[in-house]
Amino acid sequence: QVQMEESGGGSVQTGGSLTLSCVASGYIQGCMAWFRQVPGKEREGVASVDPNYRTTYTDSVKGRFTISRDNAENTLYLQMNSLKPEDTAMYYCAAVRWRCPKTVAEYAYWGQGTHVVVSS
Repeated sequence: QVQMEESGGGSVQTGGSLTLSCVASGYIQGCMAWFRQVPGKEREGVASVDPNYRTTYTDSVKGRFTISRDNAENTLYLQMNSLKPEDTAMYYCAAVRWRCPKTVAEYAYWGQGTHVVVSS
């Protein structure tokens, strides 16, 4: 019974910054990741960080977003800079207790989401 809770969403203007946080109720020793979704479209993987602190990013956010984790606090972060309107979406954190999966369906634990709106 692991629960994830996101926070930090909000509304910002193009070029602004925002930091998302996700706290897990149970200690996650495996992979943690961020996803985002726009109504009517597929859920998209944004970034992930594995147990060895290796990170991956989708091409559209490279150089702008940074994923990190604090194992002592069991918390996942997503620092978002130079935000664009295309980044507007519901952002979800997810986790599994082993390697980072290749598909959305393989993630075992999910938060309820936090909304990010980027306006021009």
